[in-house]
Amino acid sequence: MKKRDIYEGVIEGMDFPDKGWLYVEDRKVTVKYALPGQKVRFRVGKMKKGKAEAALLEVLEPSALENRAEACLHAGICGGCLYQTLPYEEQLRIKERQVRGLLRPVMEKYGEASFFEKPPVFGGIAPSPQSCGYRNKMEFSFGDIMKDGPLALGMHRRGSFYDIVTVTDCRIVHEDFRRILGTTLDFFAREGLPFYRKMQHTGYLRHLLVRKAAKTGQILVCLVTSSQYEGDGQRPEEQMLSDFVKAILAAGCQGTIAGVLHIVNDSLADVVQSDRTDILYGQDYFYEELLGLRFKITPFSFFQTNSPGAEVLYSAVREYVGMASAPVIFDLYSGTGTIAQLIAPAAGQVIGVEIVEEAVQAARENAALNGLTNCTFIAADVLKALDEIPQRPDFIVLDPPREGVHPKALKKIVEYGVERMIYISCKPTSLARDLDVLMAAGYRVEKWRMVDMFPGTGNVECVTLLQKNN
Repeated sequence: MKKRDIYEGVIEGMDFPDKGWLYVEDRKVTVKYALPGQKVRFRVGKMKKGKAEAALLEVLEPSALENRAEACLHAGICGGCLYQTLPYEEQLRIKERQVRGLLRPVMEKYGEASFFEKPPVFGGIAPSPQSCGYRNKMEFSFGDIMKDGPLALGMHRRGSFYDIVTVTDCRIVHEDFRRILGTTLDFFAREGLPFYRKMQHTGYLRHLLVRKAAKTGQILVCLVTSSQYEGDGQRPEEQMLSDFVKAILAAGCQGTIAGVLHIVNDSLADVVQSDRTDILYGQDYFYEELLGLRFKITPFSFFQTNSPGAEVLYSAVREYVGMASAPVIFDLYSGTGTIAQLIAPAAGQVIGVEIVEEAVQAARENAALNGLTNCTFIAADVLKALDEIPQRPDFIVLDPPREGVHPKALKKIVEYGVERMIYISCKPTSLARDLDVLMAAGYRVEKWRMVDMFPGTGNVECVTLLQKNN
């Protein structure tokens, strides 16, 4: 086998999060985006001892499990989803096998054979209550599907940094998202305004951020542009934006438009952020409800993107915390304080730490909204905050970002020596790395389960209850 060689074969399995694999000449070859059972043609790329990475050239035959009718029109082109052609039950089986495969070496290292046994240690993988139309937030990008092509609005083409696929048939969002996307694209195609070109740093249209509450049905529509408006001289930006609001209000959404915002972002980074936010219509927030509590959501609030799935996830967290109520609970990487408020009845005091100040402010407002007086939220980096909080925790909840807990912060967490802690992970590879550190420090897995918060994609959440082995 040599680099650039082209082969054909049937994919035997899949590694997290999107790497199909098969064996060729006794060498394991991973083919990104290829699904188990597919016969594919691929080109060999990087090669290591006993392994190789390859690029998918063509799917010659679909897997016997695939059903193209179940997928959206953009499946295999848009980079947002991976498993849409597979039955949901098969998606769950793949994700469970992947997580088991990632965590097994760590568990075996510490003699935790029961980690993979049936209940009570392993609670299985909980499906999302909705496998379609579940997302409550989408960030669509303006661009074109090919150089100098017509204006597009949607998701990045699979494997591309530049090309944008207009996802008018996206199945992981409610119909209201598709209506708003189509209305926005039609409006700006008529206006003839240019999209922002990331390399040249020129142009106007950047992103469309849409959020919708599953319970209340309220919607926020946020148009993100640069400050480089170039009208025809007869049509001021204010008038154009006013007409955009009218178009959105006339889109025929089933939900209620709570607000339409104009966010100006002149950052060179290709991210949705605000240099200035103007309210064009309504307000810059709406309310969502989870497990009997009410939460105020703003454009940049961190909130689980699958509201029904979040209730499943947080019910598991609340169950695990309820097994060991404590005077002081630390909720680290607390976001808008959702978990802190849900576990507040089990604690004398909950202290949440989150680096994003807007999220902390939202957490404080939400706690007051829900009548909770035993929640304190600190705007700080977890690593630094642990040196400054005078209280010592009796229980710790960790819900870190995808990269996991900072190694120095994890060392400080271990030094508290709490009897139990919960680790919530949205990236199993980060969980495996951090579990290795925690188990080396004497913690053992008491209970764990997976929750599929992201049907159709390669991602999955894990909730793990750890106990100190004294």
